[in-house]
Amino acid sequence: MATGGRFTASFFARPCLEVAPELLGAYLVHRLDDGIRLIARIVEVEAYLGDGTDPGSHTHRGPTPRNRAMFGPPGRLYVYRSYGVHTCANVVCEPSGLGAAVLLRAVEPVQGEDRMRLGRGLAAGADVVDIGSGPGKLTQAMGVTLDDNGRSLLAGRLCLRRPAPGAPPIQIGTSRRIGLSKGSELPYRFFMTGNPHVSRARPSRKRRAASRRCQ
Repeated sequence: MATGGRFTASFFARPCLEVAPELLGAYLVHRLDDGIRLIARIVEVEAYLGDGTDPGSHTHRGPTPRNRAMFGPPGRLYVYRSYGVHTCANVVCEPSGLGAAVLLRAVEPVQGEDRMRLGRGLAAGADVVDIGSGPGKLTQAMGVTLDDNGRSLLAGRLCLRRPAPGAPPIQIGTSRRIGLSKGSELPYRFFMTGNPHVSRARPSRKRRAASRRCQ
């Protein structure tokens, strides 16, 4: 599988809202300890700012032991556990100390699909769109863990690669972010329109309750 070249730190040392849509179509690559290479194309991301205007960002109230990596050098991973259940992977953006990052929300499997299914605990015949269509699914499929927190994505066994030269252009959609209690109204979610691997928003509790009452 041919991918493009490496990203540089300067690519990520820019405003988060510029970096986020430009990551669509790029590849997350993980060479596992047994030599198997997993490759997935990024199809959905969310930007989280560190300038004090984004209440949905983990850095909105400043540095903590949990979010320390998000204040680190651009191009590194910020990995955290959401609600104690799902592991989520983010790419740190903007100069060190500003606390901005892009959440990797969904990927399209390209190479190593069988191993990704194993990581997800899926049956062999499970729908391929269930492999990486969500931030928690993505980390399971790609073998990203809390031990990768702070790891550089510029090179090494776990890295990001640019789209291959000559790759066809993509159509980018935007929307509100998903699953937040604060800052959900901000249009900081970017995705590849028409791609089936993009995650689907779950209905709110109120909508689910209304649906049950109508049945």
